[in-house]
Amino acid sequence: MNNLQKYRVVCTLSFGDVYGQIMVWLIVIFISLAAAMAMMGASRPVYALATVGLVLVLSLPFLLFSFVTTLLNHIELSQVDPAEKPQAAMSAASTSQQSPQAVS
Repeated sequence: MNNLQKYRVVCTLSFGDVYGQIMVWLIVIFISLAAAMAMMGASRPVYALATVGLVLVLSLPFLLFSFVTTLLNHIELSQVDPAEKPQAAMSAASTSQQSPQAVS
């Protein structure tokens, strides 16, 4: 159990990392909706609904896979020096030191 305290887990994921994936997925969805509208106008509503359903069912696993792999690629495990104070304790100590100075 002591070995777990020697490491810090940091997630460096930002919105810009998944923004492209979201945009590509939205483009795919809008193209499938446009195809469905065209089929709906051609008096084939069953094929239109099947097209949208098929695109959603086939694209969602790929979207989920890309999100999860992007997230896992942005998780960092860094070793913490035991002599160094933890960051939470350092930030709490700095705020407690600043409070009396602001009052006086």
